[in-house]
Amino acid sequence: MSGRAVRKRGTRVVVVGLGRFGGALARELVAHGSEVLALDSNPTLVQQYSDELTHVAVADTTDMEALEQLGVPDYPHAVVGIGSNIEASILTTSLLADFRIPKIWAKATSRRHGQILERVGAHHVVLPEHDMGERVAHLVTGGMIDYIEFDADYAMAKTIAPRASVGRTLTASGLRRQFDITVVAIKHHDADFTYATPDTVVEAGDVLIVSGRVADVEHFTDLT
Repeated sequence: MSGRAVRKRGTRVVVVGLGRFGGALARELVAHGSEVLALDSNPTLVQQYSDELTHVAVADTTDMEALEQLGVPDYPHAVVGIGSNIEASILTTSLLADFRIPKIWAKATSRRHGQILERVGAHHVVLPEHDMGERVAHLVTGGMIDYIEFDADYAMAKTIAPRASVGRTLTASGLRRQFDITVVAIKHHDADFTYATPDTVVEAGDVLIVSGRVADVEHFTDLT
């Protein structure tokens, strides 16, 4: 096992699978101060990340004893990033659930795979390809600068303020009343984002963060 200095107050996370998804996630977690134990059955990948992550080890993550020896049951968070081997993904997730790890995230390659992961104990399922494809579709076809869907029918988007709202306060423009969306934050030219209030005056070129039902958010951003 290789390692590097652990930053103080970091969350402790086990990341299983160092493919593109797991590797990028593990790097990001370490960059944000988390202590990461990264496991993979491929010695080449483990060696590749040995100087970047807190702890890395070659392991068969479908082996309960191997996981116990590495101290996996003591971690409060786990992410299963195995994608190509569905059986290993399911077995590993099941073992982590048996350890009663409080928060388990698992990558799925399909909705069916995700349903099985949830049944064996995953608390959160991630569909990277599907989620990214859906997000990019919104950006390509709409007037959005960025888009995040939080649930089946709730989203937030970054968009340019529509002309009809320029020079008026948010209350006067009636955006919430007309479009059933909430302006959460606003960014004036050469300024940082600030929380929006009913008295906030919208200027030409302002960037808005809006939230609401998916259809309403889409309708609103089509105005720009």
